[in-house]
Amino acid sequence: MRDHQPKVIHRKDYRAPDWLIPTVELHFDLHDVGSIVSATLQLQRNPEGDASVRDLQLDGVGLELLEIRIDGEELAPARYEVKANSLLLRDAPDQFALQTRVRVHPETNKALEGLYRSGSMFCTQCEAEGFRRITYFLDRPDILSSYRTTVAADAKQFPILLSNGNDVERGEGAEGRHWVTWENPFAMPCYLFA
Repeated sequence: MRDHQPKVIHRKDYRAPDWLIPTVELHFDLHDVGSIVSATLQLQRNPEGDASVRDLQLDGVGLELLEIRIDGEELAPARYEVKANSLLLRDAPDQFALQTRVRVHPETNKALEGLYRSGSMFCTQCEAEGFRRITYFLDRPDILSSYRTTVAADAKQFPILLSNGNDVERGEGAEGRHWVTWENPFAMPCYLFA
């Protein structure tokens, strides 16, 4: 059950996003307790957005930020602020790669949104705004991105690893783990991510 009423959004109030995210790379490191999601978002200023807006606010719920970088360089604490439901980047460049690493807890996620456990399976449910429970993102339907997703987990406990797109790489890791990389070259909104 939701603890808040949804905000009514009217079409007449629509405003184009100030940034776009053409490509997304995700790496899920799944564990029984606490999982790590590493994300690289290629962001660029939207020519149809408001160029005077310098701060970028990304949606994020239930995420523990472990690392944040822009174009490979660690971001100074003064350049960002973690809020209850978002991540604010101050004075964001017009084009950059944002790398984040967050810890999520699918084993205790009872919202049935984002990444959660259902019995012995890890599942995702991103419609309508569940992607914000996976990583920091512009979680809105008009942001279309192509995804490259790697899923890593214990091979015996989780022999099948699925995501959107085509199976392009797979391999074995240390300590009985394995991984599969999926590439979806077609741009889609994040609510279709699985």
